Amino acid sequence: MKSLLLVPALLALAAQAAPVTYEIDPTHTYPSFEADHMGLSYWRGKLNKNTGTIVYDKATGEGSVDVKMDLASIDFGLDAMNAWATGKDFFNVEKNPSATFKGRFDGAKGGVPAQVVGVLTLNGKTRPMTLTIHQLKCMPHPMLKRDFCGADASGSFNREEFGLGAGKDWGFKMDVGLRIQVEAVAKE
Repeated sequence: MKSLLLVPALLALAAQAAPVTYEIDPTHTYPSFEADHMGLSYWRGKLNKNTGTIVYDKATGEGSVDVKMDLASIDFGLDAMNAWATGKDFFNVEKNPSATFKGRFDGAKGGVPAQVVGVLTLNGKTRPMTLTIHQLKCMPHPMLKRDFCGADASGSFNREEFGLGAGKDWGFKMDVGLRIQVEAVAKE
């Protein structure tokens, strides 16, 4: 009899620990980057259109991330720079319209992962990349009445490894800082 009473408690516990799939909110998710400008300054920009999903088990800290970034939505705050970056001399968005980051959560403590270990695909090339998670929080969405999570993560990559070496001969450094702020709502 005692074991029969434990069954509902175990089922409730298992339900709480199940991974949840979250849909990225494109109006609150803006991967941003900074890249050297001839050693003089850093150009900063963001990507205004993004989609994707996150699978997250809050109990274990396990899960995965899949973010697709629309390169045509690049925004340096300067139209001429945006046009150059999306043109044939750099991203060539006609040939490579998007970049993706796919990874899995790693290093969880108390259900909160420390990083996302994955791959960045850019300019038709895929390379390993790890993002450090600086903040991750989940709570009930005040209007949608569903769970939603937000996070801030960052990493860096060498753009020359993706065939994007423009400006190297003029002294541009090839390292690019990437920061992804993301908010995602649990699917219904």
